[in-house]
Amino acid sequence: MDTRHIHYFLAVCEHLHFTKAANELGISQPTLSQQIRVLEDELGMPLFDRVGKKIVLTEAGSLLLVHGGKMLQAEQDAKKAIMELRSGERGTIRLGVLPSDLDFQLVPLFIQFHQRYPAIQLQAFSTLRIHDEVLGNKVDLGIGLRNTPDPRLIQVPLGSEPYHLLVNADNPLAGREGVDIHELEHLPIVMYPRGFLGRDLIERVCSEQGFSLTTVMETSTALSLLQLVRAGIGVTIQPNRLLRDVSEYNDIVAIPITGHTPVRHMELVYRSDRFISHAQKQLAEWLISFFKS
Repeated sequence: MDTRHIHYFLAVCEHLHFTKAANELGISQPTLSQQIRVLEDELGMPLFDRVGKKIVLTEAGSLLLVHGGKMLQAEQDAKKAIMELRSGERGTIRLGVLPSDLDFQLVPLFIQFHQRYPAIQLQAFSTLRIHDEVLGNKVDLGIGLRNTPDPRLIQVPLGSEPYHLLVNADNPLAGREGVDIHELEHLPIVMYPRGFLGRDLIERVCSEQGFSLTTVMETSTALSLLQLVRAGIGVTIQPNRLLRDVSEYNDIVAIPITGHTPVRHMELVYRSDRFISHAQKQLAEWLISFFKS
């Protein structure tokens, strides 16, 4: 079975439209249709039902969709392994990271990685859907919140991290050694919108204590939240190590939350059936060391 035909088939599956798939592939629609017919003739079964201008997968098409993606991934893994053996460390590593960690914590590690592997392009993506991105082969490695065990994934625990209340140094709370979680109910909070993992985690803990946060402003990046804290707009709740390597934010004070402390549990994830290059293994080891330190 020609993997080129599988590639064409998967493009049609993604769009469920021959013309759109052909445009993405850079070939004509008649050529794509002919190649799909060749594949159907080889398999002896139709892969799509054509209903007017719409197409749907047949049962055989659904089976090929499951196994065809694995075939292409196996081919890519084989090429990567041989390329690494032939030419040394080259290529691209795609890393999915939660937004707050990408904004502040990991840049020094990225610099270290580039110095060790200058020929490798490291692509770091900010995403809330770490596990989905790894399973969908959109990224090679992911750093996210601990999830339920999945046999398709290698999930490496990275430890746990409590959340702290971050306040402007001029805030009356700045001299406190701790803030009880119930005090959060009456504070002006600047925070991520609902739907962000950190916000939802904190809201669950607050809900268990019988209240919800009152936000005066919501933004989608840790950088903007810290700027709002600096400006005295409100206080925010972030992982306690967020600012550990950022000296320019010494006008923000991190205060432990007592009582029922929100805690995030982190893990490194990658597919169990993927080829992992030496450079990917090294990056994974550095990430594990970084988060466990």
